[in-house]
Amino acid sequence: MHDTPLILASASPRRRELMGLTGLPFTVDAPDVDETCTLPPREAVMELSRRKALAAAALHPGCIVLAADTLVAVDDVALGKPRDAQDAFRMLRALSGRWHQVYTGVTVIDADGRAISDVDATDVSFEKMTDADIRGYIATGEPMDKAGAYAVQGIAGLWINALQGSHTNVIGLPMTLVRRMLQDCGLL
Repeated sequence: MHDTPLILASASPRRRELMGLTGLPFTVDAPDVDETCTLPPREAVMELSRRKALAAAALHPGCIVLAADTLVAVDDVALGKPRDAQDAFRMLRALSGRWHQVYTGVTVIDADGRAISDVDATDVSFEKMTDADIRGYIATGEPMDKAGAYAVQGIAGLWINALQGSHTNVIGLPMTLVRRMLQDCGLL
């Protein structure tokens, strides 16, 4: 077992749960960073994960830091977290009955301060949702803190009929990519 402390630079309970699957001990520390970014979704998640990792690494020199950022995109337009119920409705209406992409950028900074970043992409298909379906789903509260206004592992799974790529990527942390990156740092 490697004795260099591992820092997960994310406050997401879903990422914390997925990181727990590695069996590695880790500490959560998610410093605030500016998440304003006008890059296309694939590049944006790389940039935002890098910002998060660098901020955490500055607070934890000599540690290994892992950070991630996830965006849902339809027609290459990013759908972040909804501002309110109306915004969630707009997003879910845009996803209804079609394919979209989920991108997660992951950055790992090793104990020597070297940063590596990569991105995972998953295609997701929603069945058609009626306006009543969308309103009912929003009423559960589940969409309100999720990129793209849905959680694949939650109630929204009732409408997701296909995935091409990593299921854990859609949850917010592509575990196959994470495993490879942590192996490169000598942790797994």
